[in-house]
Amino acid sequence: MPATTYHGPMTAAATIATEDAALVDRFIDMLWMERGLSDLTLTAYRGDLEGAARQFRRQGTSLRGADVATIQAYLGQRLAAGNKPRTTARMLSSLRRFYRYLVREGVIRDDPTALIQSPRLGRPLPKTLTEQDVDRLLAAAPVDTALGLRDRAMLETLYASGLRVSELVGLQLHEVNLRHGLVRVTGKGGRERLVPLGENAADWVQRYLREARGELIGARSSDALFVTARGGEMTRQNFWRMIKQRATRAGIRTSISPHTLRHAFATHLLNHGADLRAVQMLLGHADLSTTQIYTHVAKARLAELHALHHPRG
Repeated sequence: MPATTYHGPMTAAATIATEDAALVDRFIDMLWMERGLSDLTLTAYRGDLEGAARQFRRQGTSLRGADVATIQAYLGQRLAAGNKPRTTARMLSSLRRFYRYLVREGVIRDDPTALIQSPRLGRPLPKTLTEQDVDRLLAAAPVDTALGLRDRAMLETLYASGLRVSELVGLQLHEVNLRHGLVRVTGKGGRERLVPLGENAADWVQRYLREARGELIGARSSDALFVTARGGEMTRQNFWRMIKQRATRAGIRTSISPHTLRHAFATHLLNHGADLRAVQMLLGHADLSTTQIYTHVAKARLAELHALHHPRG
């Protein structure tokens, strides 16, 4: 018969009130038995609750006895001490779940976190690359080999079109019209869109088809546009490894992913005066608000350039 108690890795429970320690143990047991959460997640919950309990004890109360004012003061102290809003929001989330459990179990009558709002989390700006970084990344693929030529064609396509990596590796031969410089993409929700490829990227794809794809695919048959060294379809994992290798070769020190080129595509378009709705259509965003994050990236970059180059910056 499986054990019915799980206390997980012990922390500084001895420094909190005995009643609080017992309540935290019961709560952790519940999460383990009912939710099947991982040791790492359970340890995080325990750490959050015991940290709060220690602070509440200094204020003359306990986890069970804490009221709205006590919890708000604690969260405010964390923010004032330099804790990030995101970690404070996680702390509040742990407390919410704990107090809802206590209400459910009849330990307390009202949830003191019910009316407390989470700290506002600014949407993180996507990482992007400068135009010079992109040039170095594109040039890092050695085009004197079939694999290098494929990599260059893929990188050029991604930067020219802003496709999601899943859309890029899933491209089929019949979805690419090099004469008109267009690719037909099926994005999220099965929505289709036509995306301009651009003359430069179209030239690299044409050269890849002419000089490299046949060598890679050999006698095999595939409708995939981009194929592996063994002639199979590219995967997101394959492309992820490739772009990391090319970034290292290009001397790009910041951590990048395939999505970074999608971000660069959108940001550079806006930097050069593109309309936001046009960028929305190219990216395949259903909601304009999703695209608006890139305006902040573009503005931030312009502010950096102004500060760097303007005589009174």
